[in-house]
Amino acid sequence: MADMPALTQLIEPEADALGFALVRVAMFGGRSDPTLQVMAERPDTRQLTIDDCAALSRRISDRLDELEAQGVDPIEHEYRLEVSSPGIDRPLTRLADYTDWAGHEARLRLAEPLGARKQLTGDLIGIDGADGDWQVSIDVRGAGPMTVPLSQIADAKLLITDRLIAATRPLSLEGADEIDEQDEIEAEEPN
Repeated sequence: MADMPALTQLIEPEADALGFALVRVAMFGGRSDPTLQVMAERPDTRQLTIDDCAALSRRISDRLDELEAQGVDPIEHEYRLEVSSPGIDRPLTRLADYTDWAGHEARLRLAEPLGARKQLTGDLIGIDGADGDWQVSIDVRGAGPMTVPLSQIADAKLLITDRLIAATRPLSLEGADEIDEQDEIEAEEPN
């Protein structure tokens, strides 16, 4: 299996060089369909365009190919590289995510149950604490505000709501009408 912290250290400078913030580096799919997933965003828009994804994908591929040519292959088996924006229902992977997305609905999956709960769903309140002792607060549906150590969160992501959609409007809707019109024409044409 690939060393994810080492891969992250290899990939982060490539994202930085393009002015992107790295959101997540993860390996999915197991042995049957291994996929190296890289999520990044522009700090000012929190999104990536398709051209941004392509540019980052090329940089990462070139860097990994260079290492393989040197005999230092960080991923010893075949895999697929997937570069994307984190999307609307983005994962919460960095400390700042819990502050930046406060007031939005999220789902936190815990490593160990908190009381009888292994999952907390509700509006994020924020994060508090200091190095090594960070606490995430969430207003859990039906239970009220709860605080959980960041170290106990196995996985966290935003949930799609109208409020979140309004906060993450696309950079540009230019051309969207033409795409819709073309889809309608193709749907009306007989096969």
